[in-house]
Amino acid sequence: MRRLAELGAAGPLSREQVALVAEGAGVSERTVWRWAALAAGRTEPVVRPRLTLDATLRERLVFWRGNVTAVHRELVDAAAAGGPPAPGVTSLRRAVREALSPGERAGLRRGERAARAHDVFLQRPATHRNAAWEADHVEASVEVDVEGRLIKPWVTWFVDCATNVVLGVAVTPCAPSRESVLAALRAAIAVDEPYGPAGGLPTLVRVDRGKDFLSTTVAAACAVFAVRVVDLPGYTPHLKGTVETLNAAVKSMFFAGLPRYTAAPRLANGKPADPDAPALRFEEFVDELLAWIGWWNGRHEMDVLDGRTPLQAWLDDPTPLAIVPGEDLRLFTLEDDGRVRTITGKGVQWRTRFYVGAWMNGGANAGRSVRVRWMPHHDHEIEVFDARTGAHLGRAVLADQASPEQIRAVQRARATRRDRLARELKAVERTRRQRYAASTVAEPARPLGAMTRSEAAAELAGADDREVRRQARPWVVPLGPPAPGWVLPRSARTADAGGADGPADAGGKDAAG
Repeated sequence: MRRLAELGAAGPLSREQVALVAEGAGVSERTVWRWAALAAGRTEPVVRPRLTLDATLRERLVFWRGNVTAVHRELVDAAAAGGPPAPGVTSLRRAVREALSPGERAGLRRGERAARAHDVFLQRPATHRNAAWEADHVEASVEVDVEGRLIKPWVTWFVDCATNVVLGVAVTPCAPSRESVLAALRAAIAVDEPYGPAGGLPTLVRVDRGKDFLSTTVAAACAVFAVRVVDLPGYTPHLKGTVETLNAAVKSMFFAGLPRYTAAPRLANGKPADPDAPALRFEEFVDELLAWIGWWNGRHEMDVLDGRTPLQAWLDDPTPLAIVPGEDLRLFTLEDDGRVRTITGKGVQWRTRFYVGAWMNGGANAGRSVRVRWMPHHDHEIEVFDARTGAHLGRAVLADQASPEQIRAVQRARATRRDRLARELKAVERTRRQRYAASTVAEPARPLGAMTRSEAAAELAGADDREVRRQARPWVVPLGPPAPGWVLPRSARTADAGGADGPADAGGKDAAG
């Protein structure tokens, strides 16, 4: 407009100049003529009042969860009841767009996670290998066969942030625990076969607020090697983007190609296309997963690594590694309760069980004070150390361990008991079920379910009235009449009246006496 004012001061604008400006600005020639008139001061700009989103409108928008149409309908109803005139729905939508960002509008409709999809996250600067690791659990979207049951296993892994190489992994057919974290950590630090060559000690490890990652055992195992564990705030996956990217990649690049993939497209009735697909056995799933990790590390070329694979980027990094001997690594990633025990003729007692080892024979270790360390949940064996020197003496196994057949029989008995209890609970819950009639007008709910007098009497007869009264509160269920032969106590006033006017017995005492 400044240029139009200069041209207008030098002389009348030509149509050629107006057409040239309109083409360059991407507007019509009529708009340029209007701009020229405004620049010359011949007309005043028309200022139209615009609707703004005040606190009241914002509150109603939050109430209706971001639904602008519902807010406009409410304003129209208020205007019809004598309130201020309602703005047009187009003006209201424009006011909402001008006042709220797309992330804020998405947050009002679907919550905080939807709002985060519109955020911009910064990227950490590039570092060297083993500068930082990230760890996480991911549930496999695949059903596998574990002793005849279909179970979705869990994967625990550690990944290097600088090179994206997967360092260590542990797979469990149940919910992960500190045992799976320690197993994956041990595999990540080790550099010998079958784990290496990537490994060594990191400077820090980023984890989420999972209680297994924050357990005393995991913290002690990292602290003894001077590895700092960084506890990230909850619900902040963007702060550990490397392992979250790996979690998303394994779902789309590996789990999606396996049988019984639970996130596969379904039919119109919601059922899977092949519900009878054979499931992989657990050991086959682990073998396939390890093969995919080998492909990810050694053959998957990434743009963020300049076309290199994660393992190639790891090997190209000249940063020296802090190597831990395999025996030290195995022993330090164990749990210790700090108690001193004594080797007896039955072995070492731990948790009311006795553990023995071939190295205990000969009599030289009888009466020796020792301490035990163990892998969490691996209660079939322990590691024994001298209580005074801390030297590793050897491994001890459970003395009277049940056979696999006995263990399976116990598991079957537990399953039978669990199924019977579930059937009994379901049968009782069906008796509590109450159905009500459908209603087309506003009226109290009408219970359904007819019952004859004989049916009611039979069910009431089956209830033990004494048990009900024993468990009930006296002010809720009144007490019944006393048993025959019981004498009701009389108040003091009744006793006095009987003593004054009542008949006396032969001994001269009243009836109350």
